[in-house]
Amino acid sequence: MLYLASKSPRRAELLDRIGQPYRLLDVDVPEVRAPGEAAADYVRRVARDKARAGWALVAGEPGARVLGADTEVVLDDEVFGKPADDADAAAMLRRLSGRTHTVLSAVTVIDAAGERQALSTTEVRFAALADEAIAAYVATGEAMGKAGAYGIQGRAEVFVEHLAGSYSGVMGLPLHETARLLAAPPAAPAQTGGAAVAVAG
Repeated sequence: MLYLASKSPRRAELLDRIGQPYRLLDVDVPEVRAPGEAAADYVRRVARDKARAGWALVAGEPGARVLGADTEVVLDDEVFGKPADDADAAAMLRRLSGRTHTVLSAVTVIDAAGERQALSTTEVRFAALADEAIAAYVATGEAMGKAGAYGIQGRAEVFVEHLAGSYSGVMGLPLHETARLLAAPPAAPAQTGGAAVAVAG
């Protein structure tokens, strides 16, 4: 059985598109970037931590697999997480206005044999946003709970002038990379007794 270690309804919706049965696991993992930690390393680590937290709950179940993911918006090496409030959301959108930012989306799959991981990198360019447009968007409530204070699958799609990479990755789960990880044969156990790790993407 595949388990999705995520509270995100968007990830559940995206995983549905692959057509593989799964169950949800409620995990609570701190999302705090360490000093000096590269943005890509941070996103990979959080995805891995979520998958490991989920694996700790189901490791004894034969055939269990756990998928963990993390998605972050990065501008000038600053990671934009979820906004704390409406003012924070508006401030994020003002900074993204008229600029190209990066969306990093990491996926980790863990089974009894080890771990596999992929990282999707997408470049997104926003049009210049008027303060009135930002205020109207924030007022919808859609910005809350989303990295970078926007949901590309919602009203914020009109902000996007150009996208190069994975649309589903910006939503929260890059489907191409996820499908590849789920289709791959189980990782061979490490000879030293530790977890086997294969990084793709």
